[in-house]
Order: sequence, then structure tokens, then C-alpha cells
Amino acid sequence: MINAGNDQSSPSFGLDLTPLIDIIFIVLVFLLLTANTQLLSLPVDVPTEADSNLSAVSQEKHIAINVLVNEPHWALDGKSYADFDEFEAAFSNSFKANPKAKVIIAADKTAPVQPLMTVLAALQRQNISNTQILMEP
Repeated sequence: MINAGNDQSSPSFGLDLTPLIDIIFIVLVFLLLTANTQLLSLPVDVPTEADSNLSAVSQEKHIAINVLVNEPHWALDGKSYADFDEFEAAFSNSFKANPKAKVIIAADKTAPVQPLMTVLAALQRQNISNTQILMEP
């Protein structure tokens, strides 16, 4: 004789949640892709014409900030600093000693972008907006 469902070893049938999880996952991905993220921007003035001349660095007093490829990434007038807080304190003291000095940033073209952005953020915190970025012609 055939018995259906009386055996204790037969698998129990329950609610399958796989389709519900799939739908929740699809809705979650949709919401993540359509969410508005705030984009942070930093205004930079660059030459607009291709034939515009690059001006050489003047011989006036200046403070040179170097962004290096390898650790430590920051140097002030040729002296490198392992810690950014130490570099920022030295720069602040140097700028306070000579507030009319021009700030020149010389970044290596193979250096990572993050150290340069950290330097620009530090200049913005100190309300220094007139800087020059030294470029190789």
C-alpha cells in the first residue's frame, strides 16, 4: 500500500523565500544606483587657450610645497615630513613668518593624487587662495 505524508523522515514542505530575497536584492540595487551622492569639487583656474604661455616662477619670496611619489609625500622647501600634521604646522609657521610670500605647489607627475588634495584642503582651511601649481613645460 502507498502511504503519503505519514513517514517522519520525509522532507517538510515550507515557504520558499528565494523569490522574495531576489526581489528585495533587485530593489536594493536599484535604490543604490539611483541615490544622489554629493560630489565635492575644487575650483581650479587653468589656461583656456592652447597657445597660452606658461609664466616662469618669479624670484620673489616664495614657499615651495613638494608632493613626492614615495613616503613621506610632503616636503616644504626641500625638507620632507613623515606626518602631515607636522608638515601643516611647519607650513603654517613659515606662512605666518612671511605672509606676503607666494605659495608654490610642485607635484611629481607620478605622485598619487590624494597627497595633493590633502595639501589643497590644508591651504583652503588656512584661507590661502592664491597659489601656483608648478608644471613642467
